[in-house]
Amino acid sequence: MHVRLRALLALVAAALLGLGLTACGSDDEGSADSGAKADTNAPLKVGASPVPHAEILDFVQKNLAEKAGLKLEVKTYDDYIQPNVALEEGQLDANYFQTVPYLDAQKEDNPDYDDLVALKPVHLEPLGIYSKKFQDIAQVPSGATVTLSNDPANEARGLKLLQQAGLVKLKADAPANATPRDLESNPKDLKFQTIAPANLPRTLDDTDISVINGNYAIEADLTPAKDALVLESPKDNPNANLVVVQKDKQSDPRVQKLEELLHSPEVKKFIEDKYQGSVIPSF
Repeated sequence: MHVRLRALLALVAAALLGLGLTACGSDDEGSADSGAKADTNAPLKVGASPVPHAEILDFVQKNLAEKAGLKLEVKTYDDYIQPNVALEEGQLDANYFQTVPYLDAQKEDNPDYDDLVALKPVHLEPLGIYSKKFQDIAQVPSGATVTLSNDPANEARGLKLLQQAGLVKLKADAPANATPRDLESNPKDLKFQTIAPANLPRTLDDTDISVINGNYAIEADLTPAKDALVLESPKDNPNANLVVVQKDKQSDPRVQKLEELLHSPEVKKFIEDKYQGSVIPSF
Protein backbone atom coordinates (compact mmCIF):
# COMPACT_ATOMS: atom_id res chain seq x y z
CA MET A 1 0.00 0.00 0.00
CA HIS A 2 2.75 2.39 0.93
CA VAL A 3 4.57 1.50 -2.29
CA ARG A 4 1.48 2.22 -4.37
CA LEU A 5 0.93 5.52 -2.53
CA ARG A 6 4.50 6.61 -3.11
CA ALA A 7 4.21 5.75 -6.80
CA LEU A 8 0.96 7.67 -7.08
CA LEU A 9 2.47 10.70 -5.36
CA ALA A 10 5.46 10.55 -7.69
CA LEU A 11 3.17 10.53 -10.71
CA VAL A 12 1.20 13.50 -9.37
CA ALA A 13 4.40 15.44 -8.65
CA ALA A 14 5.73 14.73 -12.15
CA ALA A 15 2.45 15.87 -13.67
CA LEU A 16 2.46 19.08 -11.62
CA LEU A 17 6.07 19.75 -12.56
CA GLY A 18 5.22 19.29 -16.23
CA LEU A 19 2.32 21.71 -15.92
CA GLY A 20 4.57 24.22 -14.21
CA LEU A 21 7.18 24.00 -16.95
CA THR A 22 4.49 24.32 -19.62
CA ALA A 23 3.08 27.38 -17.87
CA CYS A 24 6.55 28.95 -17.64
CA GLY A 25 7.16 28.21 -21.31
CA SER A 26 3.88 29.90 -22.24
CA ASP A 27 4.80 32.96 -20.21
CA ASP A 28 8.20 33.19 -21.88
CA GLU A 29 6.75 32.86 -25.35
CA GLY A 30 4.10 35.45 -24.55
CA SER A 31 6.78 37.79 -23.25
CA ALA A 32 8.89 37.28 -26.37
CA ASP A 33 5.88 37.94 -28.60
CA SER A 34 4.85 41.02 -26.67
CA GLY A 35 8.47 42.21 -26.58
CA ALA A 36 8.74 41.97 -30.36
CA LYS A 37 5.44 43.81 -30.77
CA ALA A 38 6.50 46.47 -28.30
CA ASP A 39 9.73 46.97 -30.24
CA THR A 40 8.10 47.51 -33.62
CA ASN A 41 5.24 49.53 -32.18
CA ALA A 42 7.47 51.74 -30.04
CA PRO A 43 8.41 55.21 -31.29
CA LEU A 44 11.42 55.29 -33.58
CA LYS A 45 14.07 57.33 -31.76
CA VAL A 46 15.92 59.57 -34.23
CA GLY A 47 18.75 61.98 -33.42
CA ALA A 48 18.93 65.07 -35.64
CA SER A 49 20.45 68.50 -36.06
CA PRO A 50 17.84 71.18 -35.28
CA VAL A 51 17.91 72.71 -38.78
CA PRO A 52 16.86 71.47 -41.24
CA HIS A 53 16.82 67.81 -40.16
CA ALA A 54 14.54 68.09 -37.12
CA GLU A 55 12.30 70.49 -39.04
CA ILE A 56 11.93 67.94 -41.85
CA LEU A 57 11.21 65.19 -39.32
CA ASP A 58 8.67 67.46 -37.63
CA PHE A 59 6.88 67.88 -40.97
CA VAL A 60 6.86 64.10 -41.40
CA GLN A 61 5.56 63.60 -37.87
CA LYS A 62 2.73 66.12 -38.20
CA ASN A 63 1.63 65.37 -41.74
CA LEU A 64 2.59 61.86 -42.82
CA ALA A 65 3.62 59.58 -39.96
CA GLU A 66 0.26 58.87 -38.35
CA LYS A 67 -1.33 57.71 -41.60
CA ALA A 68 1.70 55.48 -42.21
CA GLY A 69 1.48 54.01 -38.72
CA LEU A 70 4.83 55.46 -37.66
CA LYS A 71 5.59 57.02 -34.27
CA LEU A 72 8.63 59.27 -34.11
CA GLU A 73 10.63 60.51 -31.14
CA VAL A 74 13.12 63.15 -32.26
CA LYS A 75 16.09 64.25 -30.14
CA THR A 76 18.09 67.26 -31.35
CA TYR A 77 21.87 67.67 -31.10
CA ASP A 78 23.89 70.84 -31.60
CA ASP A 79 27.11 69.06 -32.56
CA TYR A 80 28.23 66.40 -35.04
CA ILE A 81 29.76 64.03 -32.46
CA GLN A 82 27.04 62.94 -30.05
CA PRO A 83 24.47 61.61 -32.58
CA ASN A 84 26.80 58.80 -33.66
CA VAL A 85 27.84 58.08 -30.08
CA ALA A 86 24.18 57.80 -29.05
CA LEU A 87 23.38 55.61 -32.07
CA GLU A 88 26.26 53.22 -31.39
CA GLU A 89 25.32 52.98 -27.70
CA GLY A 90 21.73 52.10 -28.58
CA GLN A 91 20.19 55.30 -27.22
CA LEU A 92 18.88 56.02 -30.73
CA ASP A 93 17.42 53.83 -33.46
CA ALA A 94 18.68 56.15 -36.21
CA ASN A 95 20.21 59.55 -36.77
CA TYR A 96 19.75 62.12 -39.50
CA PHE A 97 22.42 64.81 -39.68
CA GLN A 98 25.44 63.59 -41.63
CA THR A 99 26.91 62.79 -45.03
CA VAL A 100 28.66 59.66 -46.30
CA PRO A 101 32.13 61.34 -46.36
CA TYR A 102 31.61 62.47 -42.75
CA LEU A 103 30.52 58.98 -41.67
CA ASP A 104 33.50 57.41 -43.47
CA ALA A 105 35.87 59.78 -41.68
CA GLN A 106 34.24 58.94 -38.35
CA LYS A 107 34.66 55.22 -39.05
CA GLU A 108 38.38 55.73 -39.66
CA ASP A 109 38.74 57.29 -36.22
CA ASN A 110 36.23 55.03 -34.43
CA PRO A 111 36.34 51.30 -35.30
CA ASP A 112 33.19 50.80 -33.19
CA TYR A 113 31.26 52.65 -35.89
CA ASP A 114 31.87 49.94 -38.51
CA ASP A 115 28.31 48.68 -38.02
CA LEU A 116 26.77 52.06 -38.92
CA VAL A 117 25.14 52.10 -42.35
CA ALA A 118 24.10 55.08 -44.49
CA LEU A 119 20.71 54.87 -46.21
CA LYS A 120 19.48 56.83 -49.25
CA PRO A 121 20.35 60.54 -49.76
CA VAL A 122 17.61 62.94 -48.63
CA HIS A 123 18.86 66.49 -49.08
CA LEU A 124 21.90 68.66 -49.69
CA GLU A 125 22.83 71.65 -47.55
CA PRO A 126 25.24 73.52 -49.82
CA LEU A 127 28.38 74.67 -48.05
CA GLY A 128 28.89 78.40 -48.45
CA ILE A 129 31.59 81.07 -48.20
CA TYR A 130 30.34 84.03 -46.15
CA SER A 131 31.73 87.42 -45.19
CA LYS A 132 30.67 90.57 -43.41
CA LYS A 133 33.54 92.52 -44.95
CA PHE A 134 33.19 91.75 -48.65
CA GLN A 135 30.33 91.59 -51.13
CA ASP A 136 32.22 89.68 -53.79
CA ILE A 137 34.72 86.83 -53.62
CA ALA A 138 37.06 88.83 -55.89
CA GLN A 139 37.46 91.41 -53.10
CA VAL A 140 39.16 88.94 -50.74
CA PRO A 141 42.67 90.37 -50.21
CA SER A 142 46.05 88.70 -49.87
CA GLY A 143 46.70 87.40 -46.38
CA ALA A 144 42.99 87.09 -45.61
CA THR A 145 41.92 84.93 -42.68
CA VAL A 146 39.64 81.98 -43.41
CA THR A 147 37.79 79.86 -40.85
CA LEU A 148 36.96 76.24 -41.68
CA SER A 149 35.30 73.35 -39.89
CA ASN A 150 37.62 71.39 -37.63
CA ASP A 151 36.18 67.99 -38.54
CA PRO A 152 38.24 66.35 -41.30
CA ALA A 153 35.44 65.68 -43.78
CA ASN A 154 34.06 69.21 -43.68
CA GLU A 155 37.51 70.82 -43.63
CA ALA A 156 38.32 69.04 -46.89
CA ARG A 157 34.92 69.95 -48.28
CA GLY A 158 35.61 73.60 -47.40
CA LEU A 159 38.94 73.55 -49.21
CA LYS A 160 37.21 72.15 -52.30
CA LEU A 161 34.74 75.03 -52.15
CA LEU A 162 37.61 77.53 -51.89
CA GLN A 163 39.06 75.83 -54.97
CA GLN A 164 35.67 76.17 -56.73
CA ALA A 165 35.86 79.89 -55.87
CA GLY A 166 39.32 80.16 -57.46
CA LEU A 167 41.13 81.04 -54.23
CA VAL A 168 43.27 77.91 -53.85
CA LYS A 169 44.21 74.76 -55.76
CA LEU A 170 44.45 71.31 -54.23
CA LYS A 171 47.10 68.81 -55.30
CA ALA A 172 45.87 66.27 -57.81
CA ASP A 173 46.56 63.47 -55.34
CA ALA A 174 45.04 65.26 -52.32
CA PRO A 175 43.37 62.74 -49.97
CA ALA A 176 39.66 62.67 -49.20
CA ASN A 177 40.37 64.37 -45.86
CA ALA A 178 42.59 67.07 -47.32
CA THR A 179 44.01 69.87 -45.16
CA PRO A 180 45.79 73.11 -46.15
CA ARG A 181 49.00 71.03 -46.27
CA ASP A 182 47.55 69.39 -49.39
CA LEU A 183 47.30 72.63 -51.35
CA GLU A 184 49.26 72.89 -54.56
CA SER A 185 48.89 76.66 -54.59
CA ASN A 186 47.56 79.39 -52.32
CA PRO A 187 48.19 82.54 -54.41
CA LYS A 188 46.60 84.92 -51.89
CA ASP A 189 48.48 83.38 -48.97
CA LEU A 190 45.22 82.76 -47.09
CA LYS A 191 45.56 82.09 -43.35
CA PHE A 192 43.47 79.16 -42.13
CA GLN A 193 41.86 78.59 -38.77
CA THR A 194 39.70 75.57 -37.89
CA ILE A 195 36.99 75.52 -35.23
CA ALA A 196 33.89 73.53 -34.31
CA PRO A 197 31.39 73.84 -37.18
CA ALA A 198 28.59 75.08 -34.90
CA ASN A 199 30.76 78.10 -34.00
CA LEU A 200 31.64 79.12 -37.56
CA PRO A 201 28.88 81.77 -37.92
CA ARG A 202 30.23 83.53 -34.82
CA THR A 203 33.59 84.07 -36.52
CA LEU A 204 32.13 86.36 -39.17
CA ASP A 205 32.81 89.48 -37.08
CA ASP A 206 36.49 88.62 -36.68
CA THR A 207 37.49 86.87 -39.90
CA ASP A 208 37.62 87.84 -43.55
CA ILE A 209 35.68 84.86 -44.86
CA SER A 210 34.12 81.80 -43.22
CA VAL A 211 33.19 78.51 -44.84
CA ILE A 212 29.98 77.50 -43.06
CA ASN A 213 27.85 74.38 -43.18
CA GLY A 214 24.34 75.01 -44.50
CA ASN A 215 22.49 73.97 -41.36
CA TYR A 216 24.51 76.26 -39.12
CA ALA A 217 24.21 79.12 -41.62
CA ILE A 218 20.42 78.82 -41.54
CA GLU A 219 20.40 78.67 -37.73
CA ALA A 220 22.40 81.92 -37.73
CA ASP A 221 19.69 83.60 -39.87
CA LEU A 222 21.79 83.49 -43.01
CA THR A 223 20.13 82.53 -46.28
CA PRO A 224 22.68 80.43 -48.17
CA ALA A 225 21.03 80.92 -51.55
CA LYS A 226 21.28 84.73 -51.14
CA ASP A 227 23.99 85.50 -48.59
CA ALA A 228 26.83 83.18 -49.63
CA LEU A 229 29.56 84.74 -51.79
CA VAL A 230 30.03 81.28 -53.29
CA LEU A 231 27.73 78.31 -52.82
CA GLU A 232 28.64 74.67 -53.28
CA SER A 233 27.35 73.19 -56.53
CA PRO A 234 24.73 70.44 -56.10
CA LYS A 235 25.80 68.69 -59.31
CA ASP A 236 27.36 65.26 -58.61
CA ASN A 237 27.77 66.33 -55.00
CA PRO A 238 28.51 63.39 -52.64
CA ASN A 239 27.64 65.39 -49.54
CA ALA A 240 23.92 64.72 -49.32
CA ASN A 241 22.50 64.30 -45.83
CA LEU A 242 20.84 61.01 -44.98
CA VAL A 243 19.62 58.64 -42.29
CA VAL A 244 22.16 56.35 -40.62
CA VAL A 245 21.31 53.19 -38.66
CA GLN A 246 23.06 50.16 -37.24
CA LYS A 247 23.22 47.25 -39.70
CA ASP A 248 20.66 45.17 -37.83
CA LYS A 249 18.14 48.04 -37.97
CA GLN A 250 18.00 48.28 -41.77
CA SER A 251 15.08 45.85 -41.95
CA ASP A 252 13.20 47.44 -39.04
CA PRO A 253 9.72 48.27 -40.45
CA ARG A 254 9.83 51.63 -38.69
CA VAL A 255 13.09 52.57 -40.41
CA GLN A 256 11.68 51.48 -43.76
CA LYS A 257 8.57 53.61 -43.20
CA LEU A 258 10.68 56.63 -42.28
CA GLU A 259 12.78 56.17 -45.42
CA GLU A 260 9.66 55.97 -47.55
CA LEU A 261 8.24 59.15 -46.03
CA LEU A 262 11.50 61.12 -46.24
CA HIS A 263 11.64 60.35 -49.97
CA SER A 264 8.01 61.21 -50.65
CA PRO A 265 6.74 63.97 -52.97
CA GLU A 266 5.32 65.75 -49.92
CA VAL A 267 8.75 66.03 -48.25
CA LYS A 268 10.38 67.12 -51.50
CA LYS A 269 7.85 69.93 -51.87
CA PHE A 270 8.25 70.92 -48.20
CA ILE A 271 12.03 71.25 -48.60
CA GLU A 272 11.72 73.26 -51.81
CA ASP A 273 9.04 75.60 -50.44
CA LYS A 274 10.54 76.19 -47.00
CA TYR A 275 14.23 76.56 -47.82
CA GLN A 276 14.10 78.18 -51.27
CA GLY A 277 17.35 76.70 -52.56
CA SER A 278 19.22 76.85 -49.24
CA VAL A 279 18.42 73.15 -48.79
CA ILE A 280 18.02 71.02 -51.92
CA PRO A 281 16.23 67.65 -52.20
CA SER A 282 18.57 64.87 -53.34
CA PHE A 283 15.92 62.55 -54.71
